[in-house]
Amino acid sequence: MVAALHQQARAADRERLLDLLEDHRLRQQVALSHVAGAAIEGAEVAVRDAEVRVVQVPVDHERDAARVVLPVPDLVRRAPDRDEVARAQQLLRIEQLQTRAIDDLGLDPTVLLEEFGPHRPVPVVHLPDADVDPDAPTEVPYVREQQEKRLRSAERALSLLGRVNPLALEEFAALEERHKFLVDQLADLKKSRTDLLEIVREIDERVEQVFADAYRDTAAAFDVVFPRLFPGGEGKLVLTDPGNMLTTGIEVEARPAGKKVKRLSLLSGGERSLTAVALLVAIFKARPSPFYVMDEVEAALDDANLGRLLELFKELQEDSQLIVVTHQKRTMEIADALYGVTMRGDGVTTVISQRMREDVSA
Repeated sequence: MVAALHQQARAADRERLLDLLEDHRLRQQVALSHVAGAAIEGAEVAVRDAEVRVVQVPVDHERDAARVVLPVPDLVRRAPDRDEVARAQQLLRIEQLQTRAIDDLGLDPTVLLEEFGPHRPVPVVHLPDADVDPDAPTEVPYVREQQEKRLRSAERALSLLGRVNPLALEEFAALEERHKFLVDQLADLKKSRTDLLEIVREIDERVEQVFADAYRDTAAAFDVVFPRLFPGGEGKLVLTDPGNMLTTGIEVEARPAGKKVKRLSLLSGGERSLTAVALLVAIFKARPSPFYVMDEVEAALDDANLGRLLELFKELQEDSQLIVVTHQKRTMEIADALYGVTMRGDGVTTVISQRMREDVSA
């Protein structure tokens, strides 16, 4: 009896499969063939397992449980139902894949299978910066394991990229505009820097020229003035760095008559004061000015040196006005006008003036 039921189940199952294959023959012929084979094998296993199916049910609380054998036809009828559900699920899955192919790719499943099916070779894709052998093949046969591995690798790389930014184009345009603005500003700054460096170079050249001319004239005048204040002496100006006129310093060498020293620190106070006056007068002669102001420059000089200095003052009077603060009477004697401050009897200070010569201009 079990063998007969087994044959009936197989016959019924094959009839259902043939009906399904006939209904979906154009769309699901290959997929349903695999499903039908699996269903038949499942039904055969179910029938073999259903020959002896026993469950335990309680009969009496005081007696042992009795064994009841379920009817074999019930088990046989359930196996095709499960297979039919599995086939329906497979059909639904196939329909979903067809719908996804149309929605996502815009291609009919038949066209998709024809153009990208497993019978078609797979093109080899290389990275832009990879070294590619010119003799390497551009296409390889389809191997499911390899393509699944490529799919997983591509999905990992895609996940690393993150979500798609719908505002990327707008942000790129804004950044591109900002970049252009900064590039223009940088170009302007570079041009301004170049112009400033050119101006600095011209100023340096001008300053160097003016300083060199002034130094040359002052050194020549100092060579003449110093022997007049120090008869028989010798003095000169020396540059500390002649190769760089912008940063060089000036040293004053003075050797009065009868002395071998040249350093100013080794001279007496009066000699240092007179040497400073000689340098000052040399500057006045090299670059004349409308007037000069001097404050007690002759305070430390003796009568002989004072007389020599007054001779130089008289020469300077010819081209410039001299304003001299002094307590020396001999200096006052060569002045054209005197201005002083005195205190009256009530304790109030008063400024007084006295012209020494009538032809003094106001």
